[in-house]
Amino acid sequence: MAAFDPADELGQDLGFRLLMNTSVTLFWRRAILEETTAWLTTHGYQVTRLDASHWATERDLHRDIAAALDFPAYYGHNLDALNDCMRDVVSQDYGWAPDTTGLALVFSGYDSFAACCPRAAQIVLDIMADQSRSAALFGHRLICLVQSNDPRIRFEPVGATSVDWNDAEWFDSKRRTD
Repeated sequence: MAAFDPADELGQDLGFRLLMNTSVTLFWRRAILEETTAWLTTHGYQVTRLDASHWATERDLHRDIAAALDFPAYYGHNLDALNDCMRDVVSQDYGWAPDTTGLALVFSGYDSFAACCPRAAQIVLDIMADQSRSAALFGHRLICLVQSNDPRIRFEPVGATSVDWNDAEWFDSKRRTD
């Protein structure tokens, strides 16, 4: 199942426009972010908001995201565990109501977190981009909206994928001729 119907007028679909080039989109003006989230809400998206402006440590991030997405008690409160739990969110095991058009995660004040924990801030966005691509494989829409009070904030590209060996040749031993 496709995440979008090509027969639809997609130029008018804000969800499509947000996902067309990237699944992680920056916002500076809160009014534009509010217009965007209002449109998404009206069109059936689950909008989950996280205020990153008070995150001074990774622990703060993990506490709030676990609560917002109803992560299980065994959540490891680290970036690898976040990636694992986001995989379950994409499967709609928790944190994402299956009857919605999609899930929009909104991080406001993200520049504050990026100033305190730049590496973690970058990795979180990369995880969201990767999981958005995974969601699309199942016909689901995962959008990450990132509000910054710094209009000059920049992040490295997110969602890059490596060139991996196929499942049958994953292990080095499967690629030896001796």
